Amino acid sequence: MTIPREVIEVDDATLIERSLNEPEIFAVLFDRHAPLLHRYVTRRLGPNEAEDVVADTFLAAFQRRSDYDRGRSDARPWLYGIASNVIGKRRRTETNLYRAYIRSGVHPAEIPGLQVEDGVNTLAVNRPLARALLGLTRADRDVLLLVAWAELSYQEVADALAIPPGTVASRLNRARLQIRQALNQEERGE
Repeated sequence: MTIPREVIEVDDATLIERSLNEPEIFAVLFDRHAPLLHRYVTRRLGPNEAEDVVADTFLAAFQRRSDYDRGRSDARPWLYGIASNVIGKRRRTETNLYRAYIRSGVHPAEIPGLQVEDGVNTLAVNRPLARALLGLTRADRDVLLLVAWAELSYQEVADALAIPPGTVASRLNRARLQIRQALNQEERGE
């Protein structure tokens, strides 16, 4: 089935609403958000896990679409919140990725033969930063990376993680402080 252009151009809330009666319309939401979500997950877990996490995220979103707050026209925070929960269940994978990077200096997205995601070389491939990220709590790391890599606003992070905006601000400040301290210690050779 070909989805009409007027459906493709509506906001996410309308797509989700229509998908309740026409499930195939949910594919437009996937097409719209999966590439950026995949890029974010690749940065967090590496390319081997990204496909599964994105698929699990959209499966969960599809199954819960009737609960979506249709007062929110942009589904990105909702999708990133689901992805954060899926990533949280794979915490060991994320931890192992950071440890492997610290040991080898090679981020999985840089391995020859694998497609490098745009922008993956920013924060993910810096050994001292990988060490610092490893030292954060999951909650602080989620907030920091949703702001830094997913480029969500404080309010969008709050919506994604179902926490108050003030909690986002305090977690982000704490994470930034810990990252700064870890990087300063690294620079001084401590």
